Amino acid sequence: MGLKSLFVGQLLLGFVFVISGLIINLIQLVTCLLWPINKQLYRRINTRLSYSLWSQLVMLLEWWSGTECTVFVDQISMLEKLGKEHAIIILNHNYEIDFLCGWTIAERCSYFLEVVFCKRKWEEDRDTVTNRLNQLRDYPENVLLYCEGTRFTEKKHQISMEVADSKGLPRLKYHLLPRTKGFTTTLHCLRDTVSAVYDVTLNFRDKQVPTLLDVVKGHKYKADLRVRRFPVEEIPEDEKECADWLHRLYQEKDASQEQYFTTGRFPGNAVVLHRQPWSLLNFLFWAGLLLSPLLQFVFGVIASGNLLHILFLLLLLFVATASIKKLISVSEVKKTGSSYGDQESKKLS
Repeated sequence: MGLKSLFVGQLLLGFVFVISGLIINLIQLVTCLLWPINKQLYRRINTRLSYSLWSQLVMLLEWWSGTECTVFVDQISMLEKLGKEHAIIILNHNYEIDFLCGWTIAERCSYFLEVVFCKRKWEEDRDTVTNRLNQLRDYPENVLLYCEGTRFTEKKHQISMEVADSKGLPRLKYHLLPRTKGFTTTLHCLRDTVSAVYDVTLNFRDKQVPTLLDVVKGHKYKADLRVRRFPVEEIPEDEKECADWLHRLYQEKDASQEQYFTTGRFPGNAVVLHRQPWSLLNFLFWAGLLLSPLLQFVFGVIASGNLLHILFLLLLLFVATASIKKLISVSEVKKTGSSYGDQESKKLS
């Protein structure tokens, strides 16, 4: 893998991401002046600024590691609707990089995903989620949902199935019991603005368990995603019936995973969506803008021979290294905190 496996290359990637993020955040802060004047313009500008930052992670998966993504659909014609309608996307939450795979499919289908960050406690999240979704009604985007509420682990799965038993629900083998309140609220708020719900089930070939750190190191993976489309009008409006629909959906997702582990593929037609150049071009822009002055600074310090300056440079290198490792560790499954299993959490599920 050459340069990709060298830490200096990974450090430069992190430098570009962090510094460009600070610049983008500063620009976003300035655009707040537009909010009381023209909310639509504010949203359009910030959507593109957000893309300029987060598409760098997509670039890591698509171009740096070269990970392949294959989509399985029941009907090829469904692909014509991808990227051409506003939708709610449901994705299973089993891997450290499942969010990256979701963004990659969004990139290849030319649509943008909106994220609403939560604390995983419905009583605290209700107002945040409702207010954020009401804003999306005025400026529709696609919404990515992790209905399980947290990443899959064996411990969480055991607790989740105890909850399923107590509620008389069928056990799931490969998923946690979905938390229905977030989904029913999202659909209720956006029913007039989205056309469909897309169910996406993700897995990796050869029982690979990818990590973000491995992607940064340039490891290549092969991701398979089963995508199904459900028109909104086919999903019940009643909250209880809508919740039951979601439980049935996860039982079907579980059956899809069982078939995948048995046969090595999802049912349906396999389609490889070709990667788009935009994430790479965006990264090259930021790399060209930021790395040239950085390298000039480093070579200037080394050439000066000033011991104090060199020590200062080494200190910066240490801080940068620690920061990048900390940033990557946030995505690690074993370090993702959750209230799953708390008595309060069980009541809210």
